[in-house]
Formats: sequence, C-alpha cells, structure tokens
Amino acid sequence: MADRHQLTPEERAAAVAKAVASRRVRAEVKRKIKTRQLSLSEVLAIAERDEAIASMRVITLLESLPALGKIKAKRLLDQVGIAESRRVKGLGPKQRAELLRVSAR
Repeated sequence: MADRHQLTPEERAAAVAKAVASRRVRAEVKRKIKTRQLSLSEVLAIAERDEAIASMRVITLLESLPALGKIKAKRLLDQVGIAESRRVKGLGPKQRAELLRVSAR
C-alpha cells in the first residue's frame, strides 16, 4: 500500500478544530429548524455560502423538520428521487424546488 501523507500535529489540530466547528454549526441549524426559527428554504440559501451546512446530508436536514421523523423523511426523499446519501451541496435546482414543494404540504 502506498505511503500515506501523515498530518503534522498542527495540521491535525486544525482539522479537529474545523470538524468541531462544523458539527456545532450543523447542530445549531438543526435546532433552529426544529424550533421553526429557520425554514427549509432559508437553510438551503445558507448552504450556498456555508460549507458546514452544504456538507450536511439531506436526510438529516429533513429529519430536523418539525413533524418529520426518519420514516417520513425517507418517504419524502424517495418521492422526490433523491438518494439518502445525497448532501445538500449535491442537490440540483430542480431537486431543491421539488423538495421545497413537497415538504410544504
């Protein structure tokens, strides 16, 4: 197996700090969605400029919506034709529009 690049202690610390910051941002956004301080359309707009939100899985985002659990979120993804592994940054314009239309019901 090829010799992999080893991170220096400084690089490792920076990567850990970045990961922790991203998890905090995602947790805060999920909390705001759950408490209706943010809408799905607002989160999608934020994701265009925030890498932490853009890298979030769509299923996780949907599960954060009030009255939408794991089963309903999966059904919604199936209905729109989005894979469970899809991340917010990977959604196309038509998928975003359809997701907003279907989730508004």
